[in-house]
Order: sequence, then structure tokens, then C-alpha cells
Amino acid sequence: MHVGNYLGLVHGSEERLVDALSKVAEHHQDEPDIYETCQLLAAWSRKHLGHLKPLVQKYKENKNSEPENLENALFHGPRQGSLALLRDLHDLWLLANEVQLCWTVLEQAAQALRDDELERVCQECGNETKRQLAFFLMRIKQAAPQTLVVA
Repeated sequence: MHVGNYLGLVHGSEERLVDALSKVAEHHQDEPDIYETCQLLAAWSRKHLGHLKPLVQKYKENKNSEPENLENALFHGPRQGSLALLRDLHDLWLLANEVQLCWTVLEQAAQALRDDELERVCQECGNETKRQLAFFLMRIKQAAPQTLVVA
């Protein structure tokens, strides 16, 4: 059984998302909604990490470096300005999609295993991750026109 592989992947991906959200919040404090919203979304991902603990005890966890590699590929240090915010939101969206895909894969495994607890956690965390993605996309759509068109 390979459930532990995806538990490790979602664990690492959620940790990377918390880290990235915290960094983006700090780097873009001048944006009215970014700091507070990124802190809130990071708290959701921290809560997801707490939900993983009993599942890791049950299925074990295989850690790997893929989540860290993804974060390193996306974020290259602090960026400043409106284009920087747009790029950071874009990177957060990509990272959150990795998290969402992990929850989806694990939910499918939960259904195959008939593990109601795993399925409940995947649905709850997956739904909150969808809300994170919706915020990123909404904010990207808001920032893109002015950032890309106004010199």
C-alpha cells in the first residue's frame, strides 16, 4: 500500500504552502488584503497538518523532497512591486494546486479503503484548499490588468 507516499506528499506540500503564504504576507504588507488573508489561509493549512497526525499514525508517512523542490522552483526570494505580487500570487496558486491534487488522490484511496475518517479529512481539507485557490485566482484577476497594462 502506498497511502504513506501521498500522506508524506500532502504533509510536505501543506508545510511549503504555510511557509510561502507567510513569506508573501510579509513581503506585500502594503497591499490591504494580502497580509491578513495570507495569514488566515496559512492558519487553514496549519490546521490541515494537525488533521494529518492520526492518519500518519495509522498509515505511516514517506517523506520526500518534492514539495521543497517545488517551492524552491517557484519562489526565488523577496519580490517587490505590483508585478512581484502578481508573480507571488501565481506561484501560490500553483503550490496550492499541488496540495489540492494530493487531497483528491488521497480521497480516492480513502474510498477504495472504505476509510471514512481519511475520506472526511480529505474532503474537509480539500474544500478549504479550493477556497484558497479561489482567493488566489480572484486576486490574480484583480491585479493582472493594472500590473500588465499600466506602465
